Amino acid sequence: MRKLGCMSLSYKDEFAAGTLDLEGFISRARDMRLDGIDLHTRAFASEDPEYLRSIRMHALKNGIALSYIGVSSNFGVPAGEKLDEQVTSAKHWIDIAHFMGIPLVRVFAAWIPEGDTEEAVLERMLPCLKEVASYGEEKGVVVGLHNHNHGCVTRTGKDVRRIIGEVDNPYFSHILDTGQYVGSPGASGQRGKEDPSLNFYGSIEETAPLAVHVRCKIYRIESGVEEWLDYPRIFKILDGVDFNGWCSIVYEGQDVEAEATAVPKAVEYLRSLMNG
Repeated sequence: MRKLGCMSLSYKDEFAAGTLDLEGFISRARDMRLDGIDLHTRAFASEDPEYLRSIRMHALKNGIALSYIGVSSNFGVPAGEKLDEQVTSAKHWIDIAHFMGIPLVRVFAAWIPEGDTEEAVLERMLPCLKEVASYGEEKGVVVGLHNHNHGCVTRTGKDVRRIIGEVDNPYFSHILDTGQYVGSPGASGQRGKEDPSLNFYGSIEETAPLAVHVRCKIYRIESGVEEWLDYPRIFKILDGVDFNGWCSIVYEGQDVEAEATAVPKAVEYLRSLMNG
């Protein structure tokens, strides 16, 4: 049975304003009858063990699963100290996930610096991803590669499949973002307009068989129906590969509707499709 969750970044404005914290997010998730939540590293008020234990206990008492920790890594930075820091950070959050009993850590692959080449970036990125995946395997925590556009090397389904194949570790898997493949209305130069020539739904089809978690981007939900992404079509793709994991809301329409009203609409909308 698929499970419905929500990413902490769906409330990024409230977190930034100090009107919501991680404990409050867990309580709100229960109120919305969600199955679980995803936690970006920025949602943690502390990394002190007592705080981490308290978050885990609060989630447990409220029946809310903690499905993954999102790390905003970039293994495309120049070789040397900065690249080493990216590896160290990913391993650190794998340690925290292990401590909290969270099964999955999200990583980004790499952005291509100005004046650099994609092949040069891949050459220094791949050993890092292999090292991080091996560390995840050692700790029993799966590392999930998140597809992304805007200069990232995971802009198409083909890119994601290539990287996962080259890392070649059972603990290195895929977190599928429905809105972040090139051509998507949310990942294109003109927000709200799909580029059909880039066939981002084709990229979703290509990597859906690899996905252990799906990030369901929500951009425009004022009407109660997501307007930029065709979720009936996306769920048909997921049905075709018998996907049985997390579908997690990631709201990014703060410029048109407040999080407090938009996210509950997204919960109702996606729940109706999942139950259909």
